[in-house]
Amino acid sequence: MAKMRVYQLAKELQVQSALILELLDRMGQEVRSDLSTLDSEVTERVRAQITAALNAEKERLAKEQAAKQQEAPPETETEATEATEEPAAAAQTTEQPAEEKEAPAGIEEPAAATVQPEPRVADAPGRPAAPGGRQPRVFPARRIPPPSMFTRPRPTGQPAGPPGVPGPGGLPGPPARPGMGRPGGPPPPGRRPPKRRKKKGKGAKQQVVPVAAKPRDLPPVPETITLSEGVTVKELAEKLNRKSKDVIAKLIPRGVLATINQPLEPDIAIDVAKEFGSTATVLTFEEEAQQTPQAPSPGADAAIDTPAADAAEDLEPRAPVVTVMGHVDHGKTSLLDAFRSTNVADREAGGITQHIGAYQVEINDRKITFLDTPGHEAFTVMRARGAQATDIVVLVVAADDGVKPQTQEAIDHARAAGVPLVVAINKIDKPNAQPDRVKQQLAEQELVIEEYGGDIVCCEVSAKQRTGLEELLEMILLTADVHEFSANPNKAATGTVLEARRDRARGVVATVLVQSGTLKAGDAFIAGSVYGKVRAMVDEHGKRIQEAGPSMPAEVMGFAEEPEAGDAFQAVDDEAKARQIASFRQDKLRAEKQKQTARRTLESISSDIAAGETKELTVVIRADVQGSIEALRKSFADLPDDKVKVRIQRAAIGSISQADVIFAAASNAIVIGFNIRPDRAVADLARDEGVEIRTYTVIYDVIDDIKQAMVGMLEPTFKENVLGQAEVRQLFKVPKIGVIAGCYVTDGKVTRNAEVRLLRDNVVIHTGKVGSLRRFKDDVAEVKQGYECGIGIAGYNDLKEGDVIEFFEMVAVAVKSL
Repeated sequence: MAKMRVYQLAKELQVQSALILELLDRMGQEVRSDLSTLDSEVTERVRAQITAALNAEKERLAKEQAAKQQEAPPETETEATEATEEPAAAAQTTEQPAEEKEAPAGIEEPAAATVQPEPRVADAPGRPAAPGGRQPRVFPARRIPPPSMFTRPRPTGQPAGPPGVPGPGGLPGPPARPGMGRPGGPPPPGRRPPKRRKKKGKGAKQQVVPVAAKPRDLPPVPETITLSEGVTVKELAEKLNRKSKDVIAKLIPRGVLATINQPLEPDIAIDVAKEFGSTATVLTFEEEAQQTPQAPSPGADAAIDTPAADAAEDLEPRAPVVTVMGHVDHGKTSLLDAFRSTNVADREAGGITQHIGAYQVEINDRKITFLDTPGHEAFTVMRARGAQATDIVVLVVAADDGVKPQTQEAIDHARAAGVPLVVAINKIDKPNAQPDRVKQQLAEQELVIEEYGGDIVCCEVSAKQRTGLEELLEMILLTADVHEFSANPNKAATGTVLEARRDRARGVVATVLVQSGTLKAGDAFIAGSVYGKVRAMVDEHGKRIQEAGPSMPAEVMGFAEEPEAGDAFQAVDDEAKARQIASFRQDKLRAEKQKQTARRTLESISSDIAAGETKELTVVIRADVQGSIEALRKSFADLPDDKVKVRIQRAAIGSISQADVIFAAASNAIVIGFNIRPDRAVADLARDEGVEIRTYTVIYDVIDDIKQAMVGMLEPTFKENVLGQAEVRQLFKVPKIGVIAGCYVTDGKVTRNAEVRLLRDNVVIHTGKVGSLRRFKDDVAEVKQGYECGIGIAGYNDLKEGDVIEFFEMVAVAVKSL
């Protein structure tokens, strides 16, 4: 049944809209005016209650009239006729305001001069009908609002209003007498229109005084509620079974002046729900789409596609998603080219993969989806954004080159992501191939293959000669069968954005990997902070397709803006809701960029440990020699792990690189440099990514800081503040003084009272104090960036051209209790 407005229902039932509004308020339905719409269920409930009240009142009035007729003496016909001719308005208003009189059935015209006597009430089967055959609408007193709520009070003794004017409760008054005009209409012929008199005195200013409605009983507040991302004030009020004005009243003390349609921050929504006595959980737009649907309620929940949890019979096997990783020039793209039987590497600039490619390979009537990544940055970025698009990692190692630094990085990435590894030893056709040496090197990296008694699958292949490829594909399928990868194709699509670019002809184009459900042309979607609608889709061969199932990559056109790699992709039914959530996320991202808070510091870890939130401390170690790494490993292993466990995600020798910072950002780790200093580019990247880099020269300082963080009692007293750096351009030997370095200040400023640290190839050589600082022949207190100066280090003369002198000071920090 179609929806009906309040005034339409009032017209149907022939009552005033105010009566229905009061009834809806007592029923717990929040409506604003008589223009509000009511669904079919509420309409039927209102109609049933009003009809029941009408019938009950009819019966009661009929019984009362019957009892009066039995007690009163019988009237003569003449008296009845005279009673009929008396003014009906005064009699009806005095005794029964809502009752209407009806002329006898024998009268054809209301203007007749002679009026026949009205039949007795006792003889009628029910209450007499009003003119036109309508039945009077009378409600019990307890359900009719006071007349003062709708009309101005009338002075005592003043006669009733004109006949036919609606009376209390929205019911029409007594009918007009013959010859009288209709209220508000033209006067009868032969009569002058009545003069309107202006009221003077207090009566003219008398206002309607509304009577406070009886407070209705609201449903109890639920103990736990689930809120959607970007929940509005109205949606929160509906979840809490409270009115919107009650929620707004709780927001005002928090400094939030919100309307009913304004989205709220998750923290504020949780606090308001807690104040009402309910525990709230906020789910993202994508997470809520995977939850079991709750009871339908208007608002965000009705717009989000919330399918039920996938049943076992709905799941179907899907193709595994495989990422090929390895060292540069070890044959990753050539191996994938051999699978697809197309020469992809030759079409790319310099034979190097330029972008993320997603392809499907079919073997034994089964498909495998491959992701070809440019190095490991894309894999790391996607994992940093919470995306888990890969099911299996194929580690490609050249048989003639062995394990290299990027191979070690690929192993670290796979372990951190928790995905199974399949090793492919490539280039076994070369004369200098040594697959056994490669297997031994893998065992040294704690990657023991099945041949050596481990659980890592290893295959020897040659992408050029195309040998061993079928065995590798079968091992991939076997690994997939062990893990039983499956998905439900009969629901809204969810997936991950692999890459995005802006095409001049097609607009924004993004490669999307569908992980569950089916994506169809025309579907509305949201990806991160970007919304859109699928205009067209093409597969990896450039062929246009109408739908994409689980584990199938597709190029999607229709994005409003460029999404980020690794953003979650979710198809929705309501494009307007997707646009609202995207706008909310964009505002949130702008606010987060302004804050620029660090992801992880030892101080924050200490606070988390004290609060019982952190159970593991992840670190990335860079040291000058291998012996320092082994000493740190042993020291960390000796620490007690009952409170928190120290996990070394990566440890290597050499300077801190940008790859270390990106890896630490993805793993939420801290970078520890031992006798190593980061260069300027790395420090800027760490600041942008919010990664903390701590450098030490004494191993006991590292252990002490880690211990204090583990027990939640880290209280730093001094903090190092880097002032600037100067590059040594030329050396001068001064008698009785020593070696003076002619320097150029490249960053910040250098001061005479600061401490200095001499760096050679980013390795700390010496730490001391400034002996002298001159500009030309004058001693100066400081030299700023872009100027030249002469610097002497106290008690140290082993300087070389190209060295970097770093100036820093130890700043006292107030002790803060955790």
